[in-house]
Amino acid sequence: MRKIAIIGAGSIVFCKTLVLDMMATEALEETTFYLMAPSTGKTSQVEAFANRVIKENGLKSKIVITTDRREALTDAHYVICSFQIGGLDVYETDYTIPLRYGVDQCIGDTLGPGGIFRAMRSIPVILEVAREMEELCPQATMLNYVNPMAMVCWALGETKVKFVGLCHGVQTTLDLISGYVGVPKEEIDFLCAGINHMGWFTKIEHRGNDLYPILRERFEQPEFYVNEKVRGEVFRHFNYFMTESTGHLSEYVPWFRKNAKALELYCDEPAFGGESGAYYNWCKYVYSKYGEQDILAGESYNLPPRSVEYCAYIIEALETGKPFKFNGNLRNNGMITNLPADCCAEGPIFADRNGLNRVVIGDLPPQCAALNLTNINVQRLAVLAAKSGDPETLVQACALDPLTSAVLTLNEIREMVSEMLEAQRAWLPQFAGRSVRQTPSIHIPANVQRANVPIDPALAVISRFGELSK
Repeated sequence: MRKIAIIGAGSIVFCKTLVLDMMATEALEETTFYLMAPSTGKTSQVEAFANRVIKENGLKSKIVITTDRREALTDAHYVICSFQIGGLDVYETDYTIPLRYGVDQCIGDTLGPGGIFRAMRSIPVILEVAREMEELCPQATMLNYVNPMAMVCWALGETKVKFVGLCHGVQTTLDLISGYVGVPKEEIDFLCAGINHMGWFTKIEHRGNDLYPILRERFEQPEFYVNEKVRGEVFRHFNYFMTESTGHLSEYVPWFRKNAKALELYCDEPAFGGESGAYYNWCKYVYSKYGEQDILAGESYNLPPRSVEYCAYIIEALETGKPFKFNGNLRNNGMITNLPADCCAEGPIFADRNGLNRVVIGDLPPQCAALNLTNINVQRLAVLAAKSGDPETLVQACALDPLTSAVLTLNEIREMVSEMLEAQRAWLPQFAGRSVRQTPSIHIPANVQRANVPIDPALAVISRFGELSK
């Protein structure tokens, strides 16, 4: 039987969805699932539920739960990663500490201080998994759901592991586009590429006809624009529709969350429509309501149709050769020619028995690539900081973050990063014994005597003109 290891299987609902998807795939029915988490408190619930589904439907699948990651990885054919390091308590500091400094985040899992520090926690663990895969299952393919997707997959791209990063942004955005233009999504021909959470629909057509004129017309109408003000505004100014909604996208650019006026104008929808701390508050609510419950109790044991998740379709394609096209995250390596070769790019991929085959896109429209690069610059330094444990590189990553830099001075950023690092030390072993260098503000007395140093040439010219004018 094939072996699929799920690392981070304590994400009960998501783990259940993936397992049922694969059980519902005829070619994957004979699979042993190793569900790995640090404890069996949650995975035992999935195990009991899945075994009942197997029994009720006469399936050949098997379920094993373990707290030993090496046991789960040994001889695995596929590895699915869906963990979150530190849980709700440490995630709280991703949101609350930056907020005290004036950096207001809605989600905080992709970019911004929250996304950067999530990368600090996630990347060392994903690289441990990759090293163990190279040793214990070198031919296996990893399917990664761990955020921040682009930073985690950038780090994976520097290993020997076969991997792809999976997200929901493209398929859910296509649903929205379909609704906006009034065309069934199955009939829309599209091309979407860029980076995770900032992919650009460079083509949307129906039977050879461009749908962009209709979409542009819709977003000039208040009744359409009000539903997606941030994404709509970026669309109006950058000419292409993007994969992420207001709550997410407002954090990746400098224009929409930098002050109260911008928040009130663009981010006034509740919850993921832009509300401050929406994802943290939702996680806190879910944990308080369901944290100690068996949330699978009472669920139907009938095997449902496959969900919209790509995972089962990709594994089916790799196993059977039945081609499956999807948008995924890989090391760029020329897929998008005006983005760096070593970054993580998101674009169309074909899975079949030959593996994961990227489609070469060429250049993105220059304004789209430019906006991607503002995020890629942060990702590069964040990956370097996560691997090196250098606090200065971590500060510099946050200093280049578009939202943070729109709100804070360099010294304020340094103070914020220092406080976050101290609050999260238990989860950041690579920074052990190292702290952010303090650079206190320099006080300039009113009667300071300037040092006799060369003057900047431009200032010298202006000074000379001033003298001549007298």
